[in-house]
Amino acid sequence: MKRKLNILVACEESQAVCKAFRKLGHNAYSCDLLDCSGEHPEWHFNHDVTKVLDQSDLTLQNGEKAKIKGDWDIMIGHPPCTYLAVSGARWYYHPDDAGLPVEQRRPHPRFPNRAQDREDGAAFFMLLASANVKRIAIENPIGIMSKRWRKPDQSIQPYMFGDPFSKNTSLWLKNLRPLHPSKETDDHGERIVFKSGKTQPKWYSDALSKAKTTEERRTLRSKTFPGIARAIAEQWTIQIAFEENLLDKKELKFLGKDYDKLDRSNPKELAEVERREQELINFWLNK
Repeated sequence: MKRKLNILVACEESQAVCKAFRKLGHNAYSCDLLDCSGEHPEWHFNHDVTKVLDQSDLTLQNGEKAKIKGDWDIMIGHPPCTYLAVSGARWYYHPDDAGLPVEQRRPHPRFPNRAQDREDGAAFFMLLASANVKRIAIENPIGIMSKRWRKPDQSIQPYMFGDPFSKNTSLWLKNLRPLHPSKETDDHGERIVFKSGKTQPKWYSDALSKAKTTEERRTLRSKTFPGIARAIAEQWTIQIAFEENLLDKKELKFLGKDYDKLDRSNPKELAEVERREQELINFWLNK
């Protein structure tokens, strides 16, 4: 490639997506109020993401300053979903008021500030979604933003990208193509069946039972599976490089002259897209 891409992954202490882009040689950085657990503080901003977005404060966790040439090429955001996901709706209102209209319900006695927390969460979601970055992806589970803002562009599962687990995740995209399945597996992972008949992925149940604090539960619940991180880095690197004319002749040869004309809704042509992309990725990784 003619230059490295500048990648910002917001609200990511795990550095899963950051490291996937770094593996391809790009200037990728994670950002979170928490210190990173991905063991690369030299790639992590542990402060206000707004100051990273406008590059007014590029101080890294290790105390050094990141050197960014030009604008961010892409921002991937993982805003906290605790107050936005539909799974937490039961904690907003008093359990005795279930039959009343929403406007007449009292706050939940254990969580009296949930309504304001939800508004703050929605505002932060939109802050990331409306950032001054050419290409943006916002990741979150099914929640209120589908009604508050707009429906997501795509819903994905870990097994679509080779990880044998289930976790429905929505993506809101700006100037990015939806991810296509890559190294998909038929194994969707084991599920726990409760007495009520409801089921839950075993990995999720195990994670919650092992967590000792609320913060640990949040971190485990919001994990990005490695196959998804890989697909994000690979597919969007290729898209940006192709659209910005950053590929040299040898790299373009892997994709073919008709690459941008292949119909991704056609399974046969999508398989050809995946084959060509993986050949280019292997070329990069083996350089």
